Formats: sequence, C-alpha cells, structure tokens
Amino acid sequence: MARIAFLGLGAMGSRMAAHLLAAGHELAVWNREAAKAAPLVANGARLAATPRQAALRAEFVLSMVRDDAASRAVWMDGESGALAGLGPNALAIECSTLSLSWVQALARACAEAGSAFIDAPLAGSRPQAEAKALVFFVGGKPDDVSRARPVLGELGAAIHHAGDVGAGMAFKLAVNTLLAVQAGLMAELICGLGRAGQDTARAIEIIGQTPVCAPAAKIAAEMMLKGAFAPLFPIELVEKDLGYAQSAFGEPGGQGLPLTQAARALFHRAVEAGFGGEHFSAIVKTYRD
Repeated sequence: MARIAFLGLGAMGSRMAAHLLAAGHELAVWNREAAKAAPLVANGARLAATPRQAALRAEFVLSMVRDDAASRAVWMDGESGALAGLGPNALAIECSTLSLSWVQALARACAEAGSAFIDAPLAGSRPQAEAKALVFFVGGKPDDVSRARPVLGELGAAIHHAGDVGAGMAFKLAVNTLLAVQAGLMAELICGLGRAGQDTARAIEIIGQTPVCAPAAKIAAEMMLKGAFAPLFPIELVEKDLGYAQSAFGEPGGQGLPLTQAARALFHRAVEAGFGGEHFSAIVKTYRD
C-alpha cells in the first residue's frame, strides 16, 4: 500500500479520498475547512494542518480543488504549500480542472524542485466518484503515468494517457466545452420548440433517438424538462472552465472561438441571474426568465 496525501475535500475530493482510504492506503488529508475531513479521520486518515504537512513522506500527492487560485495556494504558498513538502520520489498529481497555462507553470515548478508531476483531470460528477467510475485524462511522462495508474485505478473506470504534461488538461477543457455548447443549444431548442407550439417532451424523446444527438445532450435536455437542477456540475464552474478553454485554445485576446465565446456569455448571464450554484441544466432558465 502507498503513502498518499489528498488535498481538497469538496464534493469530489472527499469521495475520492474515501476510496483510497478504503483500499488500505496510508492517507493524509488536508482541507481549507478542517471539519470536512472528520469522516475520513474517523476511518483512519491523518489530518494535516497544511498541504505541506500532508505531503511530507507521501509517495503520491493528489489535489482536487476549485480553480487556479486554489491550486496555486495549495501547491505554491511559501510556508504551507505542498511543493515544499514533496520528497525526491514523490509524484504530484493535479486532478482539478484548471487553466492550461497554470498547469504548465506548476509542472515547471515541480521540475525545478526535483519532483515528478502529472495532470490528471477527470470526467464525471458525484455519482461517478461514488461508483469509482471516473474517466481520467492524463498528461505526463509515460513512466510517471504508469506509476500513477494503480492509484488512479482505485478511483476511475478509465485512464487515458493524452500525451505530455498539459495534454490531459487540454483534453478535459475540450470535453467540458463540448458539454457546455450542447447543453446551451438544447436549452435554446427546448424553448424555441415551445414557442413554436410543439410538445417539447415528445420532441426531445424523438431527437434523442437520432444519430445527431449525443447521450450527454439528451440527458441534459431531460433534466431541463424535469427541472432537475441539483448542483452536480454547477453553472459557475462551467463558466470558469469555458474561460480557461478560451485562454487555452483561442487567439490572443480570446478571439477565434465564436461558439465557445457564445457559450461562455450564456453561462455568464446565468451566473449574473443568480443561477450559478445550480446544475448546468439550469441554463434553460436564462431563456425562460
């Protein structure tokens, strides 16, 4: 069994850390709100006061946090950051969805400190985390990816080596962009069909059986019709990821990605309307309200 540190115990991280603990690994955990670690500590995890303390002696250090700012604080803080606690044989694994530029900067910082690094963002939400059915997109050296596979295998159903460092994050941003564009278009079609006097539920049922409709788009549309807006993947995080995609894939100034730009504007409007904490299917409210 391995010595593992897990940083960030939100909705996803707490579930992932619990699987590692159940598998018998020696687990140190850190979270900004220490109280969230209580269930893990009760089952044998060690609560660390800082990311640096969690990383001490760890063979693998995983991070699952909200955004670039949180990742930067977790890894790079001069006094408490995990990077300062990494040993020479430790492997840093960033599972958060972040900007490509920050992931590349973090990889350089790890290399300068003599530590190995891979980016391993994932597809899936809380149900997939519960079921150990996450899909990982991994960027890094082949040896480092191979070393991480047994650990990631405790958490997911598939591990795709996308390429060098940063490739995993690029693939994840592309996946989230595709999801956002499809969800936004489904919301637009549902409301447009309704204005045209059509039975929207019947329309989605039929459209969902055609080759042009992706499974994720059909599920999103069905959730919109049911009003199922529990925040598995909140609108505000989709908007954040679309901004990262614009920076990663666009021309200087964020141009050259008209569909991504339009989708981000739509999701930003939803955040401003107060829907940011709801599931991305609530994007349909921007058309209704």
